[in-house]
Amino acid sequence: MNTNILKNTTELAKALCERYIDEDSIAVDGTCGNGNDTLWLAGKCKKVYAFDIQKAATDATSEVLMQAGFENVKVINDTHEKIAEYVAEPVNLFMFNLGYLPGGDKHITTDSAATLQALDAALEILKVDGLICVIMYWGHPQGTEERKAVLAWAAGLDKGKYHCIHTDMINQPNCPPEILLVTCKR
Repeated sequence: MNTNILKNTTELAKALCERYIDEDSIAVDGTCGNGNDTLWLAGKCKKVYAFDIQKAATDATSEVLMQAGFENVKVINDTHEKIAEYVAEPVNLFMFNLGYLPGGDKHITTDSAATLQALDAALEILKVDGLICVIMYWGHPQGTEERKAVLAWAAGLDKGKYHCIHTDMINQPNCPPEILLVTCKR
């Protein structure tokens, strides 16, 4: 896959997310991976919770944050489906990058059931005018299944309470990443 497509998708997602956060915001990185999004959030928000089920990911994220001097992040080596066990305060922004750890074992991926549970938990503590941003990497069997489940979940949300936007690069081959945005209207 063209790495510029991946970079552009991530940059687009960050540009969209940036409108929902400021220095007083609380954010959750539901899949911290190598720490890039967590680092970006740490520089913009008051507090960040960063989840990943893989110890290699949380170690990498902790190292990136330490080198940058950020102490406003709680790095959690646990599945994002347990968000409700760790985060009780209202959240301005949730970010999820679904799929597998870049540079890691491609057999270890996010899971539809866990992701749907995490998204439901996110809705419970999402502030009005807050945002859930999900980047879906679906060029592998688990990703295809997860994408289908996440889009069905979003399509079923109460239209009186949420707005949902789904991006799709319709002129790009090989299952380019897609973005789902969910905002809470009231």
